[in-house]
Amino acid sequence: MFNILVVEDNADMRELFCTVLSDSGYHTIPAADGVKALELMEKEYIDLIVADVMMPNMDGYELTKALRGANYDLPILMVTAKDQFDDIQNGFRAGADDYMIKPINVRELVLRVEALLRRAKISSEKKIVAGSTVLNYDALTVTVHGKETILPQKEFYLLYKLLSYPNKIFTRQQLMDEIWGMFSETDERTVNTHINRLRDCFRDCTDFEIVTVRGLGYKAVKKVE
Repeated sequence: MFNILVVEDNADMRELFCTVLSDSGYHTIPAADGVKALELMEKEYIDLIVADVMMPNMDGYELTKALRGANYDLPILMVTAKDQFDDIQNGFRAGADDYMIKPINVRELVLRVEALLRRAKISSEKKIVAGSTVLNYDALTVTVHGKETILPQKEFYLLYKLLSYPNKIFTRQQLMDEIWGMFSETDERTVNTHINRLRDCFRDCTDFEIVTVRGLGYKAVKKVE
C-alpha cells in the first residue's frame, strides 16, 4: 500500500483528502503544517505528498524547498486557493510536481495522484515487470517465466517495495516502519530473515537481485528491463 502524506492546516479539508484517498486504496498520513510533515517524514516512508500552500509555521513552498534541499525526490502535489501565475510559478520553482487550485475536485485529485505515482515508476495497476518477472500486488503473486508463486504478505510487500524503487537503498528501519508499522515490537532482524527467504525463493531468477548495502540496508537491482 502506498503512503500519502496529506499536509493541510484546515482540519475539514485534511480529513476530506485523507478519506477520499483512503477510499481509493492509499494509506494516508495527516499533518497540520510543514513542520509536522517533516517530523513525520523522519518516522514514516512516504511515496507522495499532497501539500497546501498557505499554512502556519511552515508553508507548502518552504516544505517543498526543504525536502528538495534534503534530496527527497518523491512526487509533491501542491494545493492552494491562489490562482495567480506567479504563485503557480513559485510552486513549480520550489520543486512541486503538480499544482491544483481550490475548490478541489476530489476525483481529479485521485487521478493526479495516480499520474504522479505512475511517473515515479510506481505502477497504478499495482504491477511491476522486470524482464520475465511480474509482481501482482493484489494477488500477492510473483510470476517468473510463467511459473507463479504466491508469497506470504510481508515477504511480497517487502519485495514489491524494493522493486518499486530499483537501486534505492532502504534502511531496515524504513522497511520495518513501512511493512510492519511504526509501533511494531518486531525486531529489525525480522527484515533480514524475510530477505533471506526471498533470496532463497528466487535464487534462480536472473531478472533482479536483492543486494545488501553494508551498514545501511538493502536495495533491489533490476538486471533486465
